Amino acid sequence: MLLAASPPATARTSGEIRIGVLDFLGSEATVGEWSPLLHHLEAALPGRTVRLEQLDHAGMRAAVAAGKLDFIVTNPGHYVELEAELGVSRILTLDAGGGRTPARALGSAVIVRADRSDLQSLIELRGKRVAIVGREGFGGFQLAWGVLADIGVSPDEDFAELQSVGFPMSTVLDAVASGRADAGIVRACLLEGLGEAGRAFRVLAPRNEPGFPCATSTPLYPDWPLASLRHTPPELARQVAIALLSMDADSDHPTWAVPADYQSVHDLFRKLEIGPYAYLREPTLMVMAQRYWPWVAGFALVLLGWILYTVRVEYLVQLRTAALSAALAERDRLESAARATQEQADHLARLSVLGELSGTLAHELNQPLATIANYANSIIRRADNGRLTDAALREATGEIAAQAERASGILSRIRAFARKRTAAREAVAPVELATEAIALFRGMMARAPAITFADTLPPDSRIEVDRLQIQQVLLNLLKNGYDASRDQPPERQALEIRLAATGDRLEIIVRDRGSGIDEATRARLFEPFFTTKDDGLGLGLSICRSIAEAHGGRLFAGTPADGIGTCFTLSLPGLKHDPAHDRT
Repeated sequence: MLLAASPPATARTSGEIRIGVLDFLGSEATVGEWSPLLHHLEAALPGRTVRLEQLDHAGMRAAVAAGKLDFIVTNPGHYVELEAELGVSRILTLDAGGGRTPARALGSAVIVRADRSDLQSLIELRGKRVAIVGREGFGGFQLAWGVLADIGVSPDEDFAELQSVGFPMSTVLDAVASGRADAGIVRACLLEGLGEAGRAFRVLAPRNEPGFPCATSTPLYPDWPLASLRHTPPELARQVAIALLSMDADSDHPTWAVPADYQSVHDLFRKLEIGPYAYLREPTLMVMAQRYWPWVAGFALVLLGWILYTVRVEYLVQLRTAALSAALAERDRLESAARATQEQADHLARLSVLGELSGTLAHELNQPLATIANYANSIIRRADNGRLTDAALREATGEIAAQAERASGILSRIRAFARKRTAAREAVAPVELATEAIALFRGMMARAPAITFADTLPPDSRIEVDRLQIQQVLLNLLKNGYDASRDQPPERQALEIRLAATGDRLEIIVRDRGSGIDEATRARLFEPFFTTKDDGLGLGLSICRSIAEAHGGRLFAGTPADGIGTCFTLSLPGLKHDPAHDRT
């Protein structure tokens, strides 16, 4: 068994397993706490050497990014950040026992000196000096921050001073005991572990948490996870998980259980707008629209009323003008009436088309604009974090330019429709249509679901379509699938796209595993302005079917053979094979 304080620069040796552990108690305490895990792994995996890397938050992030570790053990908040940023994946959750369960194990204790009778509630911390290990501390700050936010107390605005004293967590106790701070925030159960020394402090506003053996000022959250990295071999992760699950539950050291649900941590971070949800603090157009949608909807209704009023007035003017012309000249009555009627019909037709195009334009431009906003925000975040490289900047600005060109193409197509021009079609590979739509969809979503792609077509397949229109259909179907399944368990959130051929027809199947569609809803699914979404316009599927029919194809919905979710099939004629364009 090997112990180290930081990731070494040398290459790993054969058979070595490196486990990074967040060191919040100090070097000696960390070694004592995790030594049973190392001993057990080396005994269960003969021929393997297990190396423990004791790291702080920044050191662990750097080691994970550099691929210097195989597994990490850290607090739930730090795990959620690394999961979103670097793709780590939990395989087990700590089971500390002693009245604590993997799902209810961590809390924060806001502590004061036992002789401070002037402090009895959390709201009395306004104007006081509070010591924390650091803003990244989960049990040492973030859990208490969430409770303070619920009662309207802001650590940055309401505390006289927020002192970040760093690890180990006992430094917070020293600050409170010496009077440098009026209160401190530590992990629950830390005082109980100090024995007699812990009686010099008391927990402020303790909660009643049945079965939990320690005083806590906050609700309880899941315990620390053991997570594998992207490059960790799946077989090694499986062996380590099996070995740790076999640890003796009756021993005096912590054991491990299957992964707990960390949704409560995501909810906390979303409320505080930190970690993966820090982008919510930025006043983007999408966030402003979500926050103030009633005002936007009201403005849209006023605008619609004004348009209808204008149409009505102008219609009446046309009628009265025609009637006046007929009264002034009987000789020209029939000719004038015919001309007035024709002008009126043409005008109403243009207004009708304009009314449809306004809804279509808003619906179609939303996706490229959302993608542009997403990449622009990514550039800002990377610049703020000092991680903006030339390659990342070039990729992001290239994608922004591509989406701007795509939006311009949509507007050109709208103008062409208004002028009765045909859309531009070209021979393209179906696999290009699908992969480009998947890439655009992932670029629009902060946390896009997994998408399984299957191509059963011959490699030289080509079809003549309007590329932008077909991509619009696929993006709409992917977004609908995401909306239908995002409330499902993780294993049912993945989407599927499959390319198949039936004779000379191309079939693009998009499937989700959501709650499905009943027969009554399916009968009206493609009607204009019919929607099951609270914020939907009801134009998406209607527009998609129109695009399919304009290509001589069909768009229809069905239920998969296993009865789970919904399948949308876009069937297009004219599938051809061109060996000159063979994909190799």
